[in-house]
Amino acid sequence: MAFCAEIKNLSVSFSGVPALKEITLSLPQEGITVLLGRSGSGKTTLLRALNRLNETFDGCRTEGSVKLLCGGRTVDVYGAEAPEPTELRRRVGMVFQTPNPLPLSLRKNIVLPLRLVLKLGKKECEERMEKALRDVGLWDEVKERLNSPAAAFSGGQQQRLCMARTLALEPDMLLLDEPTASVDKRSSELIEDHILSLRNSLPILVVSHNLAQAVRLGDRFVFLREGTAGEIIAAGSLPQDTPETALEKLL
Repeated sequence: MAFCAEIKNLSVSFSGVPALKEITLSLPQEGITVLLGRSGSGKTTLLRALNRLNETFDGCRTEGSVKLLCGGRTVDVYGAEAPEPTELRRRVGMVFQTPNPLPLSLRKNIVLPLRLVLKLGKKECEERMEKALRDVGLWDEVKERLNSPAAAFSGGQQQRLCMARTLALEPDMLLLDEPTASVDKRSSELIEDHILSLRNSLPILVVSHNLAQAVRLGDRFVFLREGTAGEIIAAGSLPQDTPETALEKLL
């Protein structure tokens, strides 16, 4: 099996308090890996370690190796040849639990990063914006309101906008931190459908507290132990008909 990420002896602490302890994990190049564990087990910290977002918090200390397939080559994101954080976060895109649109129009939320990060022209930006919005099932809902403030849309629409903004940058890997936790049932279904449509296109790492959703989405599961520092207690594939109760026993 080919891997997009090789994590070895990864430990993360904040102001001396351990959050992850000596995590060693390989992530496949295709499919959806679901991170499961109780609150405090380090799931979000593990996600943020992959694109170095933990470094934006005071007192963060990271040890170990995180080798990712970025731009067609394998790099240690904490090594001397690591890409700049902005480029890394473009290639390892992340969608958060709570929608975080920019305080701009819906159009500018997608077009501005394309212009600033990828230096694309107006025509290509508009084309990518429309494609990304169509992909997340949002285009027909917003095409007449593209210049309206992003904050004027519903929470579910804002979350799909954030996913479209991330995907428009064409990342090599997608990180999703409970992407449906703050949205309505219909938006949750649309987001899940789109996640499933991407499973053969790029590696996806999802944090979920919803066991039914985990069963629907997951090709592979990683279970983190609750405690003072997250530790992996199990990792691997499960049969497609695995009941939720079997996952509960590992939490």
